Order: sequence, then structure tokens, then C-alpha cells
Amino acid sequence: MIITGGSGLHVTGEDTWRLAKGDTFVISNAQPHDYHTTDNLRLINILFDQDNLSFDFMDLPSLPGYHALFHLEPAWRKRHQFKSRLRLSPDDLNIAIRLCDQLDIELEGRSAGFRFVATALFMQLAGHVSRCYERSQNKNSRELLRIGQTITHLEENYQKKINLEELVSIADMSKRSFLRAFEAATGFPPIAYLIQIRINRAADLLRSTTQSITEIAYEVGFNDSNYFARQFRNYQGTSPREYRSRNR
Repeated sequence: MIITGGSGLHVTGEDTWRLAKGDTFVISNAQPHDYHTTDNLRLINILFDQDNLSFDFMDLPSLPGYHALFHLEPAWRKRHQFKSRLRLSPDDLNIAIRLCDQLDIELEGRSAGFRFVATALFMQLAGHVSRCYERSQNKNSRELLRIGQTITHLEENYQKKINLEELVSIADMSKRSFLRAFEAATGFPPIAYLIQIRINRAADLLRSTTQSITEIAYEVGFNDSNYFARQFRNYQGTSPREYRSRNR
């Protein structure tokens, strides 16, 4: 959601947040929401299903602002009373509107190559707002960005040995506060989140390479192929060998 003008109240269940020009935020598909007491409220609503997009996000997850805007802020919205939202500056809002206008033209016109161009525009928009969030000086936003930095560290170094103390240091929080904040934002403790990243990377390699299962286990950060196989079954519901056979 990108608020391009006017004002109003955004109602999500029992919570109500006041909206202003430049406010940019993500709403989960499962969350009902509505607008009340609007005064010339204008907005852009971009609908997407990340699980079914026909491309990956490449190095977008290397931006702490991506994790903060798309995953952490929605999870912490009630706790922060919407104060950790992104509010685009006039210049950044104009860039976002221009990208949305171009995206709308491609999706409406459906000219040859529109899927490619629309995908590129959507990715550019996601990168733009993620970078904007990183520049935020809002105290509540900075708190989420510190958690986002630890997620980025996990995404970029999943194949290496990572301990909890290392993540706590990056977040610059007490161990207790970090653990509570990380799990509240992601739904997983940090090490479980790391294992999930490794399993997802292993699944990609099982589908796309002929490397042995042991080679893949070591490549994604597991030192024991038997432990890797057990964890893979826990997350994927099948063994690595069976997964490869079904998805090759």
C-alpha cells in the first residue's frame, strides 16, 4: 500500500492507524482491513503472491530494509503502534508513483514482452522502497532494521558456522530482547531460521544440480549428512533423495 494523498484511518481488526501522504506498508493476504473517515484519500494497492512469483529476489534479501518493510514491520505493527512504518519523502514518493504508473501501463496494455517489463518494474519498486526504509531515522524503524541486519547476515552466511552471540552483537541488543524480538518478527528462533534457510538452499540444489546429497549438505552448512537428512525431512516432509526424484 502506498498512500499518495489525503488522509484517513486504516482499520485492521481491532486496530486503527491514521494514514498520511507517503505512508507505505505491507498487508498480509490473511488480514482483513478497511478505510474509515477518509478525506480525499488516494492510494496505490499492489497485489502480489511471493510464493508464486516466477522469479527469485536475487540479492534483495541482502537489504535489511527489505526484511524490515516486508516482514518485520507488519509483525510489529501493533507493538509499535504503526510508528515503525515507512513514510516516503516527496522525491521518493514521486519515484514510486512513476514506477507504479509504468507497471500499470504494462499490465493493462499487455504488449509483447509485458511480463518481462512488468516483472522488472515490480522488482525495481521493491528495491526502491526497501532502500528507502534503510534510510529511515525513525527510532522504531531503526530497531527493526537491526533485526533485519541479523536476517541479512544469516541469508548471506548460511553456509558458515554462526552462533547466537554473533547475531546478538549485530543486533546490538540484550540476548533476551533479541531472542524475543527475532521470534516475534519471524516466527522462528534464530538457529531454527538458519536451518530453514539451509534447507531451502539445499532444495534448490537438489532440483537444479547433480551434486551428491552429501556434497549438497556440506555446501549449505551441514557438517553431517545424516543430520542434514533428518532436518530436511522435518522441514520438507520427505527425504532429500525422494525430493530430488519428484522435483527433478
